[in-house]
Amino acid sequence: MTLIQLVTSLIAAVRPGTDPNQYSGPAWSPYVVGSLIAVLGMATLLVSNKPLGASSAYAKLAGMIGLAVAPRHTSSLKYYQDNPPKIDWEVMLVVSAVAGAFLAAWHGGEITGEWMHPMWIARFGDSLALRLGVAFVGGALMAFGARLAGGCTSGHGISGTMQLSVGSWVAVIAIFAGGISTAMLLFRINMGG
Repeated sequence: MTLIQLVTSLIAAVRPGTDPNQYSGPAWSPYVVGSLIAVLGMATLLVSNKPLGASSAYAKLAGMIGLAVAPRHTSSLKYYQDNPPKIDWEVMLVVSAVAGAFLAAWHGGEITGEWMHPMWIARFGDSLALRLGVAFVGGALMAFGARLAGGCTSGHGISGTMQLSVGSWVAVIAIFAGGISTAMLLFRINMGG
């Protein structure tokens, strides 16, 4: 079975109401968005001589919190001695991404104000504590993985592959393999098979 046949069969077997191809809301062209991301990645390298990435911003934010809560300990960490925590362009990139997502949702009329998606409630119940706990643990694992891999999906997937970094290509292949495997596993669990 080819990858295209697999994706087609997965889409055909999706439960009614969850098919992404039947999405009735406004959508931005993935070609336009992909092109804009490429331009942003190239512009970032040309203007700042630094690759586009977001995981370092979270480390800097954690360092700023550490300096407020435990300044002596945070200042003693080698990472923060080499990379002093501060608000810089990477932190502002993350803030801008959140603001941009809000503006896109507002422009598209998709601000729901809901804490939990109906699909989550149908599968796991309506416990807000569970939802927030899972989101926090998932975010922490993603941040740990990004730091362990030497970059996040934007760092490796956009900047690293654009620079033809072998490590970034290996990371992106692993990201896709893990994502596809997880999606297939969840699909089988969700369909009861």
